[in-house]
Amino acid sequence: MSSGYRLTAATGIHKGDREYQQDQVALLKHPRINGCLLAVVADGMGGRSGGRKASDQVMMTAKQLFDRYDPATDDAAATLTQVVQESHIVIKLTAISSEEEPHSTLAAFLINPGGDCYWAHAGDSRIYHYHGSKFIKRTIDHSYVQALVNRGEITEEQAAVHPQSNILMGCLGTESDPPVDSHFIAQLRPGDVLMACSDGVWHYFTNGELGSVLSALTPREASEFLIDKARARGRGAGDNLSMVIVKLEPLT
Repeated sequence: MSSGYRLTAATGIHKGDREYQQDQVALLKHPRINGCLLAVVADGMGGRSGGRKASDQVMMTAKQLFDRYDPATDDAAATLTQVVQESHIVIKLTAISSEEEPHSTLAAFLINPGGDCYWAHAGDSRIYHYHGSKFIKRTIDHSYVQALVNRGEITEEQAAVHPQSNILMGCLGTESDPPVDSHFIAQLRPGDVLMACSDGVWHYFTNGELGSVLSALTPREASEFLIDKARARGRGAGDNLSMVIVKLEPLT
């Protein structure tokens, strides 16, 4: 691990105003390699238990593949793509054996001991990268409203309140193979913050709001604050909420 920072992290999960919790979240430390982390968020969909089955499959697949991952010899981007593809197949097999239609999003980032970071996502769960409170980059949703934004037909602000904002153009467990978008950060720096979260969280905040919360608070405080605030803004109609926050604290 680079000597310039230490990692602090937290996960947060809440069922919101839904009857069932279909989100799943994990922050995995590598079993053998210090300073190697995998963060995963999965937002399950489909029937009373179908969505939870789907997000559970994502977590199990991610853990199995990460346990076997070796940063010295394995390609992190390929490992994340494998998590998406294998989860997708397992979820489809689950669907065959049950009456439900399980689907899931996936957003995952992997930090290597050297401080490089890879991320991958499918669906509308997001990953954000900030430096301090400054927004650097986020994933682009595989959703109907994002396609409209990409074509210049609506703005980001209009997308946030669009009645069809929950329609996905791709995720895990569907007939067609899921889209996988990945991104590489060559070197994380002290002051960097990464957050993966489901749409139940990001739906209620601007990039600027998230940046100020993530920079001002510890990961644990930030996760509690964002859940409370999203719950209040959801006004009794909020979705499941889940997130993983990792901060690179400068060594003082």
